[in-house]
Amino acid sequence: EEYGFIGQMTLTYDMTFAIILLSSLYESDTRADMHCCKVHPVKKQIMLTNEITSYGAAMNVLMAYYHMEDDWQDERKVSSLTVKTMLRGKVKKIMEQYPRQSRAIESALNELSVCEREGSTDLDKTAGCFGKLMEELFLYKKDRWEETLRKMGFFMGKFIYLMDAYEDLPNDLEKGCYNPLKKIAEEEGYEERIKQILCMMIAESTAEFEKLPCLSDIDILRNILYDGVWNCYNKIQRLSLIHISEPRDRSVSRMP
Repeated sequence: EEYGFIGQMTLTYDMTFAIILLSSLYESDTRADMHCCKVHPVKKQIMLTNEITSYGAAMNVLMAYYHMEDDWQDERKVSSLTVKTMLRGKVKKIMEQYPRQSRAIESALNELSVCEREGSTDLDKTAGCFGKLMEELFLYKKDRWEETLRKMGFFMGKFIYLMDAYEDLPNDLEKGCYNPLKKIAEEEGYEERIKQILCMMIAESTAEFEKLPCLSDIDILRNILYDGVWNCYNKIQRLSLIHISEPRDRSVSRMP
């Protein structure tokens, strides 16, 4: 409704989770309607709307804008420049409405870009950049839950960043691209170590989550935090092991 087709295509699981969490915490009045969308143009889908979904939509678009900016600066992708240009007017209004979050996203991503240019393998530093970004996005408003939401968002952000790095590692090694896990991936016991790190991050996040008085959708939230994230990890691990075990001779034809 607010950001059109491009806005719809920026939807991420990160902010979807945050919307469910914050809607539950603040017991927001939610309206259910049936609509078609660009991804599902034929069959109508149930769409839930409240003040939190409006906030999540704004954050999705803001994150997409800075992501496109980063792609344009790093790789000169014309497609990224096009999307960035299309979002510019709407993003300007979001920045005016949410200055704290806007500054935090820009600052965190700039810091992360520096780490990438330096080839940093300091996991606490690199993952911490995304952690700081997510803690600001989780903080819908400053109230009695600020400290808990900040800590939950920070460790969730670190978990997300490291999980993405873990998933991208095989391709990054093949293409010679930056990945903060390159150093420890060469060490013995890499798989066990990365799992331990991910366990610590999600444990810290869930410990803060359990302090929140969430009732609505509590089963969904717990399912994501205690089960869903590990289903994702197990899938990535299987694909990673398959990739590593594949023959390196690219001249050999293989079934897709």
